Amino acid sequence: MKSVVQLLHFGYHQAMSCIFPVAIFGTLALTRVIGVPFLHRYDAILLILLGVQYFMYRSGLETWDEIKVICLFHLIGLALELYKVHMGSWSYPEPGYSKLWGVPLYSGFMYASVASFMCQVWRRLRMDMTGWPGGMASILLGGAIYFNFFTHHFMPDFRWWLTALVFVVFRKTWIIYRVRAATYRMPLSLAFLIVGFFIWSAENIATFLGAWTYPDQREAWRMVGFSKISSWFLLVIISVIIVAQLKYVKAGRGKQTSTVKE
Repeated sequence: MKSVVQLLHFGYHQAMSCIFPVAIFGTLALTRVIGVPFLHRYDAILLILLGVQYFMYRSGLETWDEIKVICLFHLIGLALELYKVHMGSWSYPEPGYSKLWGVPLYSGFMYASVASFMCQVWRRLRMDMTGWPGGMASILLGGAIYFNFFTHHFMPDFRWWLTALVFVVFRKTWIIYRVRAATYRMPLSLAFLIVGFFIWSAENIATFLGAWTYPDQREAWRMVGFSKISSWFLLVIISVIIVAQLKYVKAGRGKQTSTVKE
């Protein structure tokens, strides 16, 4: 019975951490079947998601620090979108006033939703990590992963080398999370894989709802290839590195402030 209660509490916090991603899917589904007067679909999605983000902040579901992380990831994702659409990796075929070089501005929210989940679940499950490889190693690895998304179009794709390097760099890193009074832990690399799989599943739903279109989906929708899991696996690593480093920086500042006050 105790394990069932723990599982329910764990599921509740996971569900609450997914409010923004669920809002995105709900918006995509709703605007797919219901048109907004005087607005293109992409513009309506942008306005709705801005409203959801504002509501989450004003209601206390997200803190100001979390909003800043989400905005940072929105910009990182939007830069990647601009490049990928330019290279023909995927497209946004519908019209919209809020499109920049063929990319609707709402697209950054899909990356920001990953950061939102990370921030929320970190706070709700009172997460921490052991064996973190340090700022320099993690930042360099995260940067290499991000730039490989750009450079593989004209250089060799180092995705699998970087994936192997992730397992080496984070081999001693464990996530510690708490459900009520109990403490659990999981290898960080396993968490990367699990979250990457669920984002890939969400990507299939998003493309089905017309969030964007891959070249092989232009005639008719088809399932996104399993190889995309590796891309999301690497993207999750970038988000975890950003969130973890900012958490550690903030914690360090808090300790310094406490020392000064004493």
